Amino acid sequence: MENIRESLAPWDEHNQSLAANVHPSNWVNPKPSGKYNLVVIGAGTAGLVTAAGAAGLGAKVALIERHLMGGDCLNVGCVPSKSLIRSARAAKDARDGDRFGVRINGTVEIDFPAVMERLRKVRADISQVDSAKRFQDLGVDVFIGDGRFEDSKTISVNGEKLTFSKAVIATGARAVEPAIDGLKEAGFLTNENVFNLTELPRRLAVIGAGPIGCELAQSFALLGSDVTLIHNKAHILDREDPAAAAIVQEELLKDGVKLVLNARTKQVKKTASGKVLYYERDGDTQSFEVNEILVGAGRAPNVLGLNLEGVGVKFSERKGVVVDDFLQTTNADILAAGDVCMKWKFTHAADFAARIVIQNALFSVAGQGRKKLSSLTMPWATFTDPEIAHVGLYEHEAAQSGIEIDTWTQSFEHVDRAITEGETNGLVKIHTKKGTDEILGATIVARHAGEMISEISTAMAGGVGLGKMASVIHPYPTQSDAIRKCGDQFNKTRLTPTVKSLMAKWLSWRR
Repeated sequence: MENIRESLAPWDEHNQSLAANVHPSNWVNPKPSGKYNLVVIGAGTAGLVTAAGAAGLGAKVALIERHLMGGDCLNVGCVPSKSLIRSARAAKDARDGDRFGVRINGTVEIDFPAVMERLRKVRADISQVDSAKRFQDLGVDVFIGDGRFEDSKTISVNGEKLTFSKAVIATGARAVEPAIDGLKEAGFLTNENVFNLTELPRRLAVIGAGPIGCELAQSFALLGSDVTLIHNKAHILDREDPAAAAIVQEELLKDGVKLVLNARTKQVKKTASGKVLYYERDGDTQSFEVNEILVGAGRAPNVLGLNLEGVGVKFSERKGVVVDDFLQTTNADILAAGDVCMKWKFTHAADFAARIVIQNALFSVAGQGRKKLSSLTMPWATFTDPEIAHVGLYEHEAAQSGIEIDTWTQSFEHVDRAITEGETNGLVKIHTKKGTDEILGATIVARHAGEMISEISTAMAGGVGLGKMASVIHPYPTQSDAIRKCGDQFNKTRLTPTVKSLMAKWLSWRR
């Protein structure tokens, strides 16, 4: 339990409530009784959905978790980060009130301990859904401890042996330590402990401008930290559409984040007044000093200690467990899902992968009736302000694959709701197969882009073309009307000179 208390600092009422749900100190593991249809190692999103779904369908299921049920999403990922982001946005809106005629007398004061206490309370409240007790009530045998394959039909946990027909590896991933001289000695934060802070870092360096780095850099800047974001590429969020990333980059600068781009962090030295980062850019070595360093540059799959090699499951420490499109490992009786094996490292991806695992592990006969991971239409979002959301192909991916596309772009400068909200710095960009309205991909930049992308994901999954989306009535005024406007753009291209001429003749005849 001491390890849990260290993970969940400070040990206040909220974290005690969280621990009581997701790693209860008085938990007594059940006695295994016969062969399980399914044994799941790891109680993050993929493991929880697999266990609950299979048990709900009548399967005999065991679930093993060595640390905190709920995995990264609940404990050190989605839930705490979005709680922090909400407080940061509140601070931003308060400071921005003048342009809406709302004036605050005096300065906007951030009570950082209160921000973090709210975060812990939100996390504790949500944790009931992922609790050991709830899953026990669902009919799942929950084991707290280290699971390890003994052979291709047996997993051991705390001295007990569980036999299974099928097993699922859902052990997730963890933050990695970059190979930077002196970083470990100086000390650093990751997403796994940054939410334990109770005092706001006065000066914060963030290494890595991917989704985690950008979300937290912007949030801490809005909450009052002097933030420097250092990245080894030419712009932030370099995997996203460049035009979309540029909009977010401009907003981060407005919010006070200092950017050091095209730079490689070479060394960290601890001093009496803080920590000095040395970085190299354009052949020159420069430095700056901070109080804390947050690393948001990479995740590593949790594959060690499971004896995967002993049961014929192929894996690598960098990429994780090797699976095919059916999420089957190189051992026919063992499947995997979530961050431990997939390139899509999102909670919703793990959720839907788990559904595939249930079908393929329990209801496929002789390979028939199996579902494929590649059949999923997978959206994702980065929750900066504004957000970036994406689904399907990017332009560069289409070009690399030799797929010709048409691109339809609608700026929010011409969307009435965005104008009234003062949120015109955004866009909707939709790619269709050239000459058709078949949607192949889309990117949205807007304050609530994560909410808006689902409309396009639904259209793609349902085979609804962009032209048809133009006929879908959207309430006025809404920012999602930008999607309909892209449909209008497509439909206007169908009015060729020949069509216009024929229509003119018809209308002349009708007079």
